Amino acid sequence: MKKIWLALAGMILAFSASAAQFQDGKQYITLEKPIVGEPQVLEFFSFYCPHCYQFEEVLHVSDNVKKKLPEGTKMTKYHVEFLGPLGKDLTQAWAVALALGVEDKVTVPLFEGVQKTQTVQSVADIRKVFVDAGIKGEDYDAAWNSFVVKSLVAQQEKAAADLQLQGVPAMFVNGKYQVNPQGMDTSSMDIFVQQYADTVKYLVGQK
Repeated sequence: MKKIWLALAGMILAFSASAAQFQDGKQYITLEKPIVGEPQVLEFFSFYCPHCYQFEEVLHVSDNVKKKLPEGTKMTKYHVEFLGPLGKDLTQAWAVALALGVEDKVTVPLFEGVQKTQTVQSVADIRKVFVDAGIKGEDYDAAWNSFVVKSLVAQQEKAAADLQLQGVPAMFVNGKYQVNPQGMDTSSMDIFVQQYADTVKYLVGQK
């Protein structure tokens, strides 16, 4: 009986210590008005955003978050249209990527085409990135004007408006919490990424 009690006490202490690591107003912010119906974990980004590029290509934040999430947790990534001259077109292109399930194929080349090589300067350039990534031109064209893509564009726009998005990169959990990277340990990239992923995992469990 004593062993069982000690084991339970240990579990309670471990939980308390874990919860104490995460503080509202520090690693995350509780939204004043929770939004019902949003994906469990929702990330906003822009191909024009330098910090988003760093999150994706240098820190690999999204990948590390995915590894930490409980099985069955849905993680969604939306593009915002308020940055750059092709913001709206890139949001529609991201909707095409979501519809065709080719996000992994086009994310890096679109980031690099917009920010690094600056070869993405038009809607035709965006299409070329998809084709160069192995997506058939006719499939891209069919998706571009499809109802599914129009619906996905509307979803992205509505989510950004409902959550009163102010900037990117940004990550929300359960439509109730926003991750706050400014409150995290930045003494090293590894520590920052670990804390970011751990914070999202913690928030997923807070209904």
